[in-house]
Amino acid sequence: MPLVDWVEGGAPKPNTTNEPVFRTLMLSHALEDADWAALDLSEFAAEWKWDGIRVQIVATGGETRLYSRTGDDIGRAFPDVIESMRFDAVVDGELLVVREGEVAPFNDLQQRLNRKTVSAKQMATYPAHIRLYDMLMLEGEDLRALPFVERRARLEAWHSQVRPTRTDLSEIIPAMQKAELYQLWSDIRAASIEGLMLKRRQSRYVAGRPKGEWYKWKRAPLTLDCVLMYAQRGSGKRSSDYSDYTFGAWRKSAETGAEELVPVGKAYFGFTDAELLQIDRWVRAHTTESFGPVRAVTPELVFEVAFDAVQRSTRHKSGVAMRFPRISRIRWDKPAAEADRLGTLMAMIEG
Repeated sequence: MPLVDWVEGGAPKPNTTNEPVFRTLMLSHALEDADWAALDLSEFAAEWKWDGIRVQIVATGGETRLYSRTGDDIGRAFPDVIESMRFDAVVDGELLVVREGEVAPFNDLQQRLNRKTVSAKQMATYPAHIRLYDMLMLEGEDLRALPFVERRARLEAWHSQVRPTRTDLSEIIPAMQKAELYQLWSDIRAASIEGLMLKRRQSRYVAGRPKGEWYKWKRAPLTLDCVLMYAQRGSGKRSSDYSDYTFGAWRKSAETGAEELVPVGKAYFGFTDAELLQIDRWVRAHTTESFGPVRAVTPELVFEVAFDAVQRSTRHKSGVAMRFPRISRIRWDKPAAEADRLGTLMAMIEG
């Protein structure tokens, strides 16, 4: 069967070339408080949300391709995964690094991403694994129009028979009352899991982000009070404003013993347009040095920064890197000396 190009809301369009065509992923909406209040949990299946990258494995016509959510063929960086996918199906899952059954931090997966080649040592040190969520096609049969529960049943039966290496199935969480599931979600961070997924049992696999079908319920973010160190001009409509902010945390200098700021992250969203104008005026009035589009500022303005996780990093002077940092609140009221210390951030590293 020729490869096909999935098109939203219609039948598959035959692919007339010899090149595999990326299949557009079905994506979820963030679960808001109003969504949770109106949700009939009996209509949804719940599963864990893992901190990797969504991928589709297209194995058909004797070829196997691994596609990211942006449509990039990333198979060259994961030849070990490609070699293990010898079947006739299109499946959807999460690309992770897994060691002895335990999911490694996202930082480990980053060591494999965006590489044109990968060594045997890298493959052994960062073993790639795919946790399967869904099945779109099996031996030429298009399954997208089937309800999620039926696609899941087909996936389970297929996986138990074929047992492709470097894969397992995403666990379906047993049915719970809403209060029980909320408590489970509240305890997720202690288990180093990113969140929960809620999928309508009768949902078809539809390209894009259909409303009300799938929800992602990410764990509550971590927060840290940080001090603005540098501001950079934005792009597009923000090209005239200083909208990209590098912020730091305090530590004692090993050389002088004095308190110093070290950068711990950079963010460019989370504030309103009105707040952007306030910060831009403040940056211009408190600039100490300029480096092209970047300005260093007096270390006085405190941001409450929200982020999903923190990991060790050899690329940053602080030794850590925040995952998805964003400005949660501007602490005009807080003295910079009362902002958080690097040790507080280090203590948040999981595992």
